Amino acid sequence: MQPSDFSPNSAVDLGARKAALEREAKQRAEESAGRTNPYSVHVDESNFQQVLERSMAAPVVLAVLASWSEQSKQVEAALDKLSKGSGGNWILAKVDGDASPQLVQALRVSGTPTIIIAVQGQVMPLMQGPATEEQLREGLTQVFTALAQQGMLPPGHPGTVDGDPSEAPEEEPEAEPESDPVGAEAQAALERGDFDAAAAVFEKALGADPKNPELKAKLAQVRLIGRLQDVDGPAVRQAAAEDPTDVDAQITVADIDMYGGNFEEAFDRLIRTVKQTADGDRDRAREHLLSLFDLLPAADPRVNAARRKLTSALF
Repeated sequence: MQPSDFSPNSAVDLGARKAALEREAKQRAEESAGRTNPYSVHVDESNFQQVLERSMAAPVVLAVLASWSEQSKQVEAALDKLSKGSGGNWILAKVDGDASPQLVQALRVSGTPTIIIAVQGQVMPLMQGPATEEQLREGLTQVFTALAQQGMLPPGHPGTVDGDPSEAPEEEPEAEPESDPVGAEAQAALERGDFDAAAAVFEKALGADPKNPELKAKLAQVRLIGRLQDVDGPAVRQAAAEDPTDVDAQITVADIDMYGGNFEEAFDRLIRTVKQTADGDRDRAREHLLSLFDLLPAADPRVNAARRKLTSALF
């Protein structure tokens, strides 16, 4: 099921929509820990064309993954390791299949994990399903060798998976995961389906550390999931379309869009609501928009752009 789909009873599918937010959180965690892959990019519908353009200068290995899948996680880890050792011979482009259903459809991907090669602006399938590091290395080696023989690689490309070992980023030992009693308590509440209890755990932790951005984001995520319980997606979208001043409907649709990873659409919807309403309704739309900002890093350009638009709408 894709982020835009609904379950048979028309309630929001929480598992699918959770993928986009988990991807954002994982990326922030990797960046803060200094473990990002310098030869890797995250791809969606908005920047796929740019990735194709990059394939004119170096092969791009497109990995269509699912954040909930252990097979995808294993393939991603193996590709990251190979990519870091490539010295930039090729670029690893990761596609979150749940968050980018239109791109998945355009690529004709039927399952995850799927590996696709992009070179000279053209895409070609490589493999689908689970694969070990050695299997991935063997498959990529065969493709790069064939591309070199056909003259499809850029001048000077060695036609190999690995680059100069001296140019590869230095591997840092994996740190032992730290105990997180707050996260464990909140997770236990979520597994019981008690979203209020999970939110209370993060609220208490924030009381002791009110400026902690990670706690703010987790609290915002739990509240968002809780609000979307038993939401009738098609009905609320219709209500929002029929009455732009229906603040409750606009807020709920914005929540659905946030969960689906359509952050800018959610922000723009509430900004329009602010413009079209007054007094208490206007305040509710504004305050809800501000609460959604906590789901993304404070310096996220989408948040900064929405803040500027909100200021214009208010004044």
